[in-house]
Amino acid sequence: MVSATKERVTTLFPGFVICLTVGLAANFLGEHYGAPAMLFALLLGMALHFLYEDPKCQPGIAFTGTTILRIGVALLGFRIAFSDVMALGWPTVLLMAAGIATTIIVGIVLARLFGLKHRFGALTGGAVAICGASAALALSAVMPKSDEQERDTVFAVIGVTALSTLAMIVYPMLSGLMAMNDAEAGIFIGATIHDVAQVVGAGYSISTEAGDLAALTKLMRVAMLLPVVLVFVLAFRASQKGDTGQAKPKLLPGFLVAFVIFVILNSQFAIPAEVKSGLTEISRTCLVTAIAAIGLKSNLRSIATLGWRPVLLMVAETIWLAGLVLLCLPMTGT
Repeated sequence: MVSATKERVTTLFPGFVICLTVGLAANFLGEHYGAPAMLFALLLGMALHFLYEDPKCQPGIAFTGTTILRIGVALLGFRIAFSDVMALGWPTVLLMAAGIATTIIVGIVLARLFGLKHRFGALTGGAVAICGASAALALSAVMPKSDEQERDTVFAVIGVTALSTLAMIVYPMLSGLMAMNDAEAGIFIGATIHDVAQVVGAGYSISTEAGDLAALTKLMRVAMLLPVVLVFVLAFRASQKGDTGQAKPKLLPGFLVAFVIFVILNSQFAIPAEVKSGLTEISRTCLVTAIAAIGLKSNLRSIATLGWRPVLLMVAETIWLAGLVLLCLPMTGT
């Protein structure tokens, strides 16, 4: 038993250390240049793709892109408490649910119209609708394995990060042009911008109240990652059974069960702020390291073959979500 564990660690160590190093470098660059660390991790990983061709590195990189990814997604549960989410009220909750559901549906429909696979539309729609790169990684983890999966995930992360950064600049100006009050602007930004960092940046650029509401609204969207991942598991479960006669995967993946448990713990018990902060940082490090692994496994040439249609798809999903929220925002009573 001990020798088998030691052999397993020895096998995984080289690839894992490479991913961790790339992830730490990405965090450093993100903190010092004010850009998303996940994007840096992805780009650095893609630049080092040649390392994945070394058989000694492949097992550890594959492990990081799956197991470490799922640990990071599970630990996201410590960022969510039911009381915080419900503090915004049912109208806002229903608006978020409608925005997420319809954006994913629009993604699937438009993907078919653009000649793309419906799985790609579901993946990009979920990334746009919920929480950007983190959602793309979580949803990809439960989707059926395919030859295009890594490529599609990389494209979704790049696209959603770029659009989120653009929205961080444009949406505060849009809220000003539309004469929104701070509460309306905060909910609009939290309900539409994809990544958490950009939500915070855009919200607090308007006011403290707008920033607080934007962050809280964003957490509500993150909380909806759980039911969406579960729906994805149910929707794709039949197709996950291959021709080999293997049993279908579990209805509830282990990391999803852990996510639920962590949300309940965070909601029912007074976890010290230092502990939650530490667990959140571990989650972020796991996700950045995992996306470095995905970058290492990706080939730029394969991404280039996607063309303009995926770009147009993600722009359309983003416009749909923003338009729906703007249309329904008066109904929330803010």
